[in-house]
Amino acid sequence: MKIIDAHNHPDWHSHNLDKFLANMDRYGIEKTWILSWECGPHEYSPEYAQVIPSEVLGSREGPIPFTRCLSYKERAPERFVLGYCPDPRKPDAAKRLQAAHEIYGAQVCGEFKCRMMYDDPDVILLFRLAGELGMPVTFHLQYDFRKTSSDPWTEWWGGTIDSLERLLQACPDTRFLGHAPGFWIHISGDDLYKTIQYPPDNAPVLPGGRTVELLEKYPNLYCDISAGSGCRALKRDPDFARKFLTEYQDRVLYARDYFDNQHQEFLNSLGLPESVLRKIYALNAEKLTAGA
Repeated sequence: MKIIDAHNHPDWHSHNLDKFLANMDRYGIEKTWILSWECGPHEYSPEYAQVIPSEVLGSREGPIPFTRCLSYKERAPERFVLGYCPDPRKPDAAKRLQAAHEIYGAQVCGEFKCRMMYDDPDVILLFRLAGELGMPVTFHLQYDFRKTSSDPWTEWWGGTIDSLERLLQACPDTRFLGHAPGFWIHISGDDLYKTIQYPPDNAPVLPGGRTVELLEKYPNLYCDISAGSGCRALKRDPDFARKFLTEYQDRVLYARDYFDNQHQEFLNSLGLPESVLRKIYALNAEKLTAGA
């Protein structure tokens, strides 16, 4: 079965190109969406120095500059789908995105991860362009859980699920892939999102989750199951996960944001029909990038 990892990064967690390709081969991954991350240096925690090389952290386009994504694509063109998302606050952000698409063949706009509200006018302008270019947008949504009120390294990205809904309304012709704790915590209709980022193990998924509600209302919303956020959201209630993945089989993408195999192991344990797995593992990713 063809497998596409729809979310990963160059040089991430000590994986250079050779190590990256060996890891893909180990888990049967044919292609990876190789995504940038561009935001101000004051916005990301020093803890990221543990997973990104120091020379990359020193980049003005960091913490994961497009040049590193392009390097991987140029050296192994058959194995990577090129992604890039400029910081929307830069005056030339739209020109940067269009150039990446037209000159270098970028097919995905991602990863979008900035400390700003995701319905900001500059965000809307950039992502309307992404829609015109046929580039799906991968975004990271995460609530503010700073340790103290004066902590400068708070991990918040995008605002709330409400700012996401306003973005979906403003960009109906752009396809978005939801990712990260602030997106996946809302798979359930409980109020855990007010106090924690990740649900407890075996916490049942309750009806009324905003993520499900948004999927029903906005056909341009898709799901990126990468990282602990996506996997834990599904693992918390396997019966719900089986129904969810079947119901939204056309809008869920296998992705990792890391180099382990937990997502495949869980998906393969659910007893899903092969037709559903084929969509999640590759067909949906191919569909989203076909027009880019």
